[in-house]
Amino acid sequence: MSLFKIRNGNQMIGEGAVAAGCRFFAGYPITPASGIYKFMINELPKRGDVAVSSPDEMSALAFCVGASQRGYKAMTATSGPGFSLMVETVQYAVMTETPLVIALVQRLGPSTGGATQGGQGDVLFVGNSIAGGYTIPVFSPSTPAEAYELTIHSFNVAEKLRTPVILLTDKEVAMTSENIDYSSLPTPENVERELFARSDGETFRTYSFVQRDDVPAFAPIGGEEKVTVTGSAHDMTGRLQKNSPETLEVLRHLQEKVAARAHDITTLEIDPGEKPETMILSYGISARTSRQAVAELRKKGERVAFCNLKTLFPIPEEEVTAAAGKAGKIVVVEENMTGLYRSQIARLFPGKKILGVNGVGRMITPSEIEEAVLSRN
Repeated sequence: MSLFKIRNGNQMIGEGAVAAGCRFFAGYPITPASGIYKFMINELPKRGDVAVSSPDEMSALAFCVGASQRGYKAMTATSGPGFSLMVETVQYAVMTETPLVIALVQRLGPSTGGATQGGQGDVLFVGNSIAGGYTIPVFSPSTPAEAYELTIHSFNVAEKLRTPVILLTDKEVAMTSENIDYSSLPTPENVERELFARSDGETFRTYSFVQRDDVPAFAPIGGEEKVTVTGSAHDMTGRLQKNSPETLEVLRHLQEKVAARAHDITTLEIDPGEKPETMILSYGISARTSRQAVAELRKKGERVAFCNLKTLFPIPEEEVTAAAGKAGKIVVVEENMTGLYRSQIARLFPGKKILGVNGVGRMITPSEIEEAVLSRN
């Protein structure tokens, strides 16, 4: 029996976080992410969990780091200006292998930009925010139902890989309400971080691994094990070291534990069509517009494939190139000025025509996408 409720993306992110086992939230209200803040502030205390109204975004993420290092699943929510303030602590979470989720609802930038205007201008910012080029997973829902699904997925990836994860949405997905069929939502299969279990004679090391792509077993600060945490370069025990062979191995490990699991954590929606001549790729609210354009183009006899990029980073190279197949034209649809994600994936399609459909401060229309596909230039 179907059970429908009116929900928006922000509410479904909150519900997904609770379903994933989030027990700590800290945030600072910011449009258009304030709905997540409101949901978590209201909901978590009812369950005996903790939600903190922070004095600023830097404190919010720092509180989440502390809660996660005590062993609790943690999340914050913000928009582009708030994420700008969080970046140093995001890098600290990468270096200390602290699992947590950051829900980032995009709006028009730069700076404080247009608080009530949509945009998809933060994609490169979040995907390349770590000094040294280390990859953090970034997932992007295009509907409230996907927001629920990908929030749970974000927590699972964070816990499995001991890494911060960004759930990147946008104003339209976050704040537009629609009927949600709860009977069709996935039953969460929640992943918990691997806990350290002492065996005879074994000494705990905070960041111990054998292979570079291993994920170290976790022990909470304040527990039975001595946990050494530092944002500086360190060896496997957590002690600050400079350029020792072991320290460099730890740094390589931070990248390889994510890269080695790129295929496993990738989630895409692919509609291959039949012998496509054009592939349309998009994400977030622009993916919804693209779906409509695909339907209209097929009515006109165009052979078009579609890919909804629910995973943005690590870039799903094999999956996207396989989906494109022999299509000679690739159209990337995104609500930013220069085609930010297009610049990241154009290299995957040598010899193919790469086109962008872009808009700033407004939603892209299906007719604009159709025009790009039908263009013979």
